[in-house]
Amino acid sequence: MRSSLEPLGLRRRHSAGKTLVVLGSSFALACVAASACAVPLDGGVDDLPSSEPVPSFVDDAGTDAPDSTFELTNYCPSNKCSTGLTTCPNSRFPCDVDLRSDPRNCGSCGFTCPSAANGALFACAEGKCQMTCTNSPRRFDCNGIVDDGCEVTANTNENCGGCGVTCTDPESPCTTRKGLQRCGCPAPEIVCPDGDGFGCVNAIGDDTNCGACGNACDRTNGGAPSYENTYYGCAAASCGHLKCEVLWGDCNFNIKADGCETYLLSDQNCGGCGNVCPAGMGCYVNLQSFQAECMCPPGKTLCEIIPGLAAACVDITSDPKNCGGCGVTCSGSDSRSHDYMFPSCRGGSCETSCEMGRADCNGNGEDGCEINTNSDPRNCGECGHACDGVAGQACIGGRCAVEPCDVEAGEVTTR
Repeated sequence: MRSSLEPLGLRRRHSAGKTLVVLGSSFALACVAASACAVPLDGGVDDLPSSEPVPSFVDDAGTDAPDSTFELTNYCPSNKCSTGLTTCPNSRFPCDVDLRSDPRNCGSCGFTCPSAANGALFACAEGKCQMTCTNSPRRFDCNGIVDDGCEVTANTNENCGGCGVTCTDPESPCTTRKGLQRCGCPAPEIVCPDGDGFGCVNAIGDDTNCGACGNACDRTNGGAPSYENTYYGCAAASCGHLKCEVLWGDCNFNIKADGCETYLLSDQNCGGCGNVCPAGMGCYVNLQSFQAECMCPPGKTLCEIIPGLAAACVDITSDPKNCGGCGVTCSGSDSRSHDYMFPSCRGGSCETSCEMGRADCNGNGEDGCEINTNSDPRNCGECGHACDGVAGQACIGGRCAVEPCDVEAGEVTTR
């Protein structure tokens, strides 16, 4: 049993240049009986000049200060559920079902939201099953009928990037560019078949679609003279132009003399002629951007994926795939190792952690984080913290539920 106290009332008084605090509490009432107890913030009662009258509990208008007594509220264990929570027939503990967000009990016990189908995903929000459409590929629910899910794909001429967005020009069908759909392509790109639909290509310099869809350039240009690290490709929408191989550059502008002589994966020419990497950084192909970059910034460690060619910058203090060093993988880092338990890297050391609201109370990693500390009255909030079992006290959100003892139907709270 616990008590909640109302905040102490404080009222400032001014007397002879000193700021006084009037205590609205039982202490203040005791002070009234003692005739004087107001204490200045900058000193005690003994600091008051002997000639100064003792402050009284009377306001400047001469009226008595209001009565500032408070009443104690006693709280007792409760088995009542707070708003949105309930106990269902298949509940393990009292009040362990949230009807507002539980997809297996959405709005009422046993009402299950539909499973994913036809590009539709379902979740329980505010006690109702809500449908969203997937983005890979993008789909839409254009007819408003939940039963057939998200029936429209975003790359059709009738619904290009949105419901009812139509592409009427045969020369500008619905295309996908950088994951988004639109009618046609922005100049100078042209529309070309791309898998199940159409995409945009830069016909000015695309070696496989040079000037037109499917026009691939002959890399030898019919047996024309060859030069170091070069080939013949597309430029200005036509084939037959000398170009540098990937990661090579013509930095001296004399391609027919020595070809593309500069390796663009060096610390002095990283990704471009004359791009020098700062001290302590090296030039690699970044596996996230697939571009030659100077790596790594301060605070990150360079881990070579393909020695001398490709690398990644990682934080070895927190990366579970490079924990404490490159390639040091914490067990199960690609997925949960057990129920509600996942591996983590902290300070460069591997450890296991539980999801919020779960705990491994038996110390046995084989069964994961087996305890729900949000609703288990025997382990409420933490392992071993038990609510009142005799009274049937509920555990709600990791706190033991209580209510005022002298109120028949009070607001349930947690302590």
